[in-house]
Amino acid sequence: MQFSFLTLFPNLISSYFEDSILKNAIKKKLIQIHISNIRDYATDKHQKADYPQIGGSAGQVLRPDIIQKALKNIPDPKHIIFLTPTATRFTHNDSIRLSFEKHIVLVCGRYEGFDERCIEMCADEVFSIGDFILTGGELPALCLCDSISRQIKGVLGNPQSLIGESFQSHLLEAPNFSRTLNLEKNFEKFFPPSEYSKGNHSKIKELKNSLAILKTQYFRPDLYQKWKATKKAYNEK
Repeated sequence: MQFSFLTLFPNLISSYFEDSILKNAIKKKLIQIHISNIRDYATDKHQKADYPQIGGSAGQVLRPDIIQKALKNIPDPKHIIFLTPTATRFTHNDSIRLSFEKHIVLVCGRYEGFDERCIEMCADEVFSIGDFILTGGELPALCLCDSISRQIKGVLGNPQSLIGESFQSHLLEAPNFSRTLNLEKNFEKFFPPSEYSKGNHSKIKELKNSLAILKTQYFRPDLYQKWKATKKAYNEK
């Protein structure tokens, strides 16, 4: 799969792929990364891509014609995603679905964001990563790339790592503990559940499911209600 990033700050993107799992995925040619600088498509001598808003509000916005020109220069076929807080929230299911695309273009906003005409003319999808504001869209774009990439066969060293993760079936993942000896003195009040060590995989699975439910209920009551509704609908069939 190919990921193309459109950004005002290419170095913020390139540095992320210099280590760890995604670096190895590039070496194995499981993913390809291409980064384009939006300013390269500006027409003035100062390569200006952001302009004041109509109406006089604070903050600059990215010009739609420059974004459109930059996107036209990226080869088809491509699936274009804009990153902005004024969009639907990206989910685990989105990462699974988008992992089947051949080429994803991630357009990173800056300053006060995009001229809305950029999105209307060019976007296939628009995503936010949460109910908060960042200084730019580079981090959200990298979050999507990372989440989608790990769904691609071969990117993770152990494909079993994809099983039982948070957000599957609306539940958070159960607590995990390292298999390390001689920690009892330092963590004597926090022993892992004994069932984890007894080798009965059926009981371990049952316990982990119960702990996942409790963890979701405590940290994400919104997901817990979705899980309850899904379970009720399944039982009523």
